[in-house]
Amino acid sequence: MAREYILEIQEISATLTSIEKVLDLPKLEAEAVDLEAAAGVPNLWDDPEKAQAVTSKLSRVQSTIARLRSLRRRVDDLPVLFELAAGEPDGSALKDAEGELDSTVKAISELEV
Repeated sequence: MAREYILEIQEISATLTSIEKVLDLPKLEAEAVDLEAAAGVPNLWDDPEKAQAVTSKLSRVQSTIARLRSLRRRVDDLPVLFELAAGEPDGSALKDAEGELDSTVKAISELEV
């Protein structure tokens, strides 16, 4: 794997780690558990306004968790993609790996804003 890819992957991994810390992923996961319990209360819809607030917040929290986990998997898979690409003679796998790297960098950059 080319040295510049290793460094770029390390940089985006560090950036994602910082984002995970700022968003406090363990706290989000605990909040999701609490909200799931609140959403499961049988009389939740007796107060539609409260029910809407709980389910909306649960949806947002779950979406954030899923996005962070997906990005972490993508970052963790990048070294393997480049390693496999290095063994391919035609360069198409390298092009695919570079595309995934660019896409992952963009997705992480969008979270930083």
